[in-house]
Amino acid sequence: MRHAASACRVVCYCRDCQAYAHATGNPARILDPQGGSEVVATLQQHVAFAKGVDALACMSLSERGLLRWYARCCDTPIGNMMRDRRVAFVGLLHTCLAPVPGTIDAAFGTARMHVKTDCAKGKVERSLSPSIMLSGARFFGAVLKTRVDGAYRRSPFFSPDGQPIAPPRVLDAAERENAMRAVHDA
Repeated sequence: MRHAASACRVVCYCRDCQAYAHATGNPARILDPQGGSEVVATLQQHVAFAKGVDALACMSLSERGLLRWYARCCDTPIGNMMRDRRVAFVGLLHTCLAPVPGTIDAAFGTARMHVKTDCAKGKVERSLSPSIMLSGARFFGAVLKTRVDGAYRRSPFFSPDGQPIAPPRVLDAAERENAMRAVHDA
């Protein structure tokens, strides 16, 4: 990933991120013991694939849910994003960024933001310091800037006509219920 300095590292504990991890069939690969997913949020224009674009696949928990990208060849989760390409951020999961232990910390620093901590499986401190809030505001300002200057169009995940490069597979009701039940039972 280019522009590591403009990224924002977060751990998300929301039920949908946990459900996605269970839907992949290997939640331990994605979730920490409290149910958090480590994510590096960045602009889509800063992501490039050296190879394997043909192996990208997309899933969504619902018709309106986030697009959740993964490599179908090895089921490696890659990232989450809004369905509207004009909201040009992507949350890259640690699973695609850290093939060697410790490299994610070296590239992006430690996770400073913890969100949706009310859904965590244990005690997790919520992060709301002024510096963290400023960092988040700067990041979302950069997302808004892509909307104004048209940079949102430079995404490896969307075709020039604005469609995802792989059609999203939406979980059916039973799959979604099973994933949510697994979150509750974990």
